[in-house]
Amino acid sequence: MAADGRVSRLRRMLALWGLYARMDVLWIARGLKASATFYFGDLLLGLSGVTWSFLLAQRFGGIGEWSPHQIVFMLGLALVVRGSLEIGFSLNVAFPSRRIGRGQLDHMLLMPQPLWMTIATDGFCPASGSGQLLAGSAVMAWALRALGLPIGAGWLALLVLHVASAAVIMLSFAYLWASLAFVAPRAAEEINSSTMRMLEQLKPFPLDGVGFGLTLGLMSVVPAGFLAWLPSRVLLGLEPSPSAWLWTPLAALGFAALATGVFRAGLGRYARTGSTRYLSHGFRR
Repeated sequence: MAADGRVSRLRRMLALWGLYARMDVLWIARGLKASATFYFGDLLLGLSGVTWSFLLAQRFGGIGEWSPHQIVFMLGLALVVRGSLEIGFSLNVAFPSRRIGRGQLDHMLLMPQPLWMTIATDGFCPASGSGQLLAGSAVMAWALRALGLPIGAGWLALLVLHVASAAVIMLSFAYLWASLAFVAPRAAEEINSSTMRMLEQLKPFPLDGVGFGLTLGLMSVVPAGFLAWLPSRVLLGLEPSPSAWLWTPLAALGFAALATGVFRAGLGRYARTGSTRYLSHGFRR
């Protein structure tokens, strides 16, 4: 019976992903002008957050022990991680404070399926969300060719593992902070905009030489180091520790567990208080 339930849930998720993918493709395929404008704008948005690091590397011939091409690889990896999040969790799923603060969580809870399944499928946008992923993949490919790094099946599997782990860390960080919206929906409605901006501004910078205290902070309180710097050190062979390939996946598990616990506690409070959006004294009436 348990196996039948798992198969049924998997079929349901695949059906939902297929449905959202078809709607997304239809939306992006409205016309060449609209799709080209959308992808170009998405590309500029992604590159604007990492260009400064590339320019510094070009001006000074690298940053610390990182060569310009290694910096370019890290910037491409940062774009791929953000692009993966855009594909799987668009439409404010990666900005849950907005849905909680605006009372839209009720819409998700009313759907005839578990909340986790709605979160996992509701923001699937493989067409409109692929701009930064494609751009980042191209940047990484160019850097790898210049570096002459040997690429095999094992290395590609390690890349996928680190991209997925970094995306989980970004999403977990968003849901940790979004839980404040259960307590203060009006004040915390846009808190995920600030948390995401903070990660975006910090992730494309190598942390070598910044000091133990600051490195620890950027790997825990603000886990920007797990999004591009540490994965790049592992993938480029700069990290000497043989167990380094496990650090980012283990951090992803830890952040996911913490975010799940905190978010569930917030949901428990929400079950008692509900949303004020639709009340006569609600702040959005």
